[in-house]
Amino acid sequence: MAYGAMAGRAAGERPAVLISGASVAGPALAYWLGRYGFRPTVVEVAPALRGGGFAVDFRGAAQLAVLARMGVLGEIRRSGTGGGPMHFIDDQGRQLASLPPEFAGGDVEILRSELSRILYERSLCGGGLYERGSCGRSLNEHGPYGVAAGSVAPGAPPVTEYLFGDSVTSLAESEDGVRVTFERGAPRTFDLVVGADGLHSTVRRLAFGPEERFVSHLGYYVAGWDLPAAAPGGGVPACGVPVDGVPGGGVRDLAARPVGYGEPGRLVSAGRTARRTGEAGYAGEAFCVFASAELTYDRRDPTAQKKLIAQAYAGAGWRTPELIETLWGARDLYFDAISRVDVPRWSAGRTVLLGDAAYGATVGGMGTGSAIVGAYVLAGELAAAGGDHRAAFARYERRLRPYVTRCQEGGRGVGEFLAPATREAMAARNAALNDPAAVAAMLAQGQDLAADIALENYPARCGGVAPSVTDGGGSIRGA
Repeated sequence: MAYGAMAGRAAGERPAVLISGASVAGPALAYWLGRYGFRPTVVEVAPALRGGGFAVDFRGAAQLAVLARMGVLGEIRRSGTGGGPMHFIDDQGRQLASLPPEFAGGDVEILRSELSRILYERSLCGGGLYERGSCGRSLNEHGPYGVAAGSVAPGAPPVTEYLFGDSVTSLAESEDGVRVTFERGAPRTFDLVVGADGLHSTVRRLAFGPEERFVSHLGYYVAGWDLPAAAPGGGVPACGVPVDGVPGGGVRDLAARPVGYGEPGRLVSAGRTARRTGEAGYAGEAFCVFASAELTYDRRDPTAQKKLIAQAYAGAGWRTPELIETLWGARDLYFDAISRVDVPRWSAGRTVLLGDAAYGATVGGMGTGSAIVGAYVLAGELAAAGGDHRAAFARYERRLRPYVTRCQEGGRGVGEFLAPATREAMAARNAALNDPAAVAAMLAQGQDLAADIALENYPARCGGVAPSVTDGGGSIRGA
């Protein structure tokens, strides 16, 4: 076995690893751990894989190489959003500048929910043969995808166990493992615990301390929600303000072309993801960024959050009132501060942090790509260390921290870029976007950051047959 024996385990017995969080980092880590012979269990507070949500992106050779080694790059490309530019407009709908699709979409862009599904399916297989629709047991009776995923050989259990609708409530470490209590399930003991549960990580709070020690507010908030197909009152409101000469005609018209209207310290935008156009009742998405001192609110109270957003956009021009009116009927609101996570040390005993829980940046910090790379390195180091978690955790942090710290820097100025504080700063931003040389330089800087890590070939070093690095999506240099 690649992992060797851990304390308190019989020789050859597979170490059990609990991963909190089933969005991106958690399933990616579960895949690699299963491939190296560990027993991963993923606990997720949501009752099912989450639907909807923003698009996320990958960029640079390192991130694409990891996806290729997982064998998912081709499917991610086939499931991509297609991307597209966003046009900054004035209050009459006239275009001022355009944000190229590569800014937000990287080399490949995909809905977070689609990415979670792909990684979930792959994690059920471990290192086994994978074909779309024939890997893993059914996507779990709790999941939203029914039995579309098919099954493995009759009677074969999935490599990864998923516990939906539950969360960790306490961690008690001993010499031989970590005793974990859950909100709903019975207590269990695991060899290792991984917090891959996001910016507001429960595992980080339990094992490292309160959130305020590690999460820094960067002066802005971000919100997003799906637009309804009809107005909140059931009608289709008209609006006299045209967008590039096209008269307004309701909320569906709002997202006909991806546009963003800005005033000092606030941006409101609407657009439509091509891949979602066939969804019943789907008219597009709204996305907002606004400057604010740190707010106090209940993250579990969407009504209170909607009130804060509405207050932030009171009196705004263009079609902002019409767009904000759709907020009240939104079911899947995303609202959070633009923040940065800095944890002095990512591990404490047998518990370690991964992804946003350790090194998050809400927007613009390449968080999804960093999480995928982090999962690859963490699992690879655990396998290479023969299960010696102390050595593995130290090498994981040593290899990854410089890379993710550089990536995080991209999130520091994203609020000011999207919603500049003054009209002069807005004009300067637009001028830069209208300068091809400046745009090329900004894109090159992002590519350099995303690629700035040397990846060890853990699959070759630690055993197992790697999927083809071409993966139906083109070869990846250095994969």
